[in-house]
Amino acid sequence: MKKVLALTLSLLMVLTFCVGCGGGSDSGADGDTIKIGVFEPASGDNGAGGKQETLGIQYGNKVQPTVTIGDKEYNVELEIVDNESDNSKAVTAAQNLVSSGVSMVLGSYGSAVSIAAADTFHEAGVPAIGVTCTNPQVTADCDEYFRICFLDPFQGTVLANYAWESGMKKAYCLSKLGDDYSVGLVNYFKKAFTALGGEVVEEQFPDKNTDFTSYVANAKKKGCDVFYSPVSIEAAVNIIDQAKAQKIGMPILAGDTWDSNMVTAAAKGTDLDIVVTTFYQEGGNPEFDEGIKAWMEEDSDALTNNGGNTDLAAVTAMGYDAYMVALEALKAAGSADPADVLAALPSLEVKGLVCGDVTFNETGDANKTEAFVKKCNCEKGVWEFVKKQSAN
Repeated sequence: MKKVLALTLSLLMVLTFCVGCGGGSDSGADGDTIKIGVFEPASGDNGAGGKQETLGIQYGNKVQPTVTIGDKEYNVELEIVDNESDNSKAVTAAQNLVSSGVSMVLGSYGSAVSIAAADTFHEAGVPAIGVTCTNPQVTADCDEYFRICFLDPFQGTVLANYAWESGMKKAYCLSKLGDDYSVGLVNYFKKAFTALGGEVVEEQFPDKNTDFTSYVANAKKKGCDVFYSPVSIEAAVNIIDQAKAQKIGMPILAGDTWDSNMVTAAAKGTDLDIVVTTFYQEGGNPEFDEGIKAWMEEDSDALTNNGGNTDLAAVTAMGYDAYMVALEALKAAGSADPADVLAALPSLEVKGLVCGDVTFNETGDANKTEAFVKKCNCEKGVWEFVKKQSAN
């Protein structure tokens, strides 16, 4: 219902615009160029993941650098800002994108910064397409926000079902204090896991914490069967170091943020049992995999931003899909004007994407029913597909 109202308001804005100046298919475009904003962290706690998500968007722009609206072809320019994984700085970054005249925005990796920037996009009437920001509040509180990923209530239930079906009865749950993503995902896991009959021990660590000695020790002391911590890549690496040092003796379970080659690099050579849920498994689309790997091998900056090798994170594939969805939204709108794009998004249907088809429900969330479960092969330092898991 929320998005239906937004669509009505957007259509009224379009009509008002057309009456005032006659409209035109190039409305909102700067000459022969259309700008798409990239709202991602390149620094801070989520900088590593943000860089990998941005890589997918950049590769999409390399593959398809133009878009045809009506009879005219436009160059597509990416306007990239660093929200620094910081809620207050995210607002400034969002304002900079709006001021630059973007038609829409892609991002962000990290739900908290997406939520923080939502009011800015709302006030400007600029649509945003979330790539992997999974907290429900992102779209629930902002008519301009849509997204192409599954949500945390779904992912938390998937993780709980996997844990329970794997014989885990007591879970140690660790999140970052004040972090919308990890706190929310732990809460959804806890709700589903206890409903199945499981027991939960929960703790939170403060911002800027790098020492996870006591948390791993507590999980062992409490006799838990699984260590569950859906936190940032940076925190994940520190947790892995302590899990190895203390011989944790239980599986480690996490959400999509751990799906990174930086995590597998940290786990390589250990005997840890690490399982994650995520959006994509390398090998699922050979054409995409081969193309983006070749591009990264030729571009030293891209390779560096991917952690120094060409192993693919799911967020990179999702970034690519988000860019392709943005192009289809421009075509459906028949215009580069943000109001027109916003009006076109609710009924958009995009097929043939790397991570699956995209349609939106009434809240603007993607209709997703399955997640990939992957396990770290710690001998080789790579992710291996386990299965697809639903929330049922």
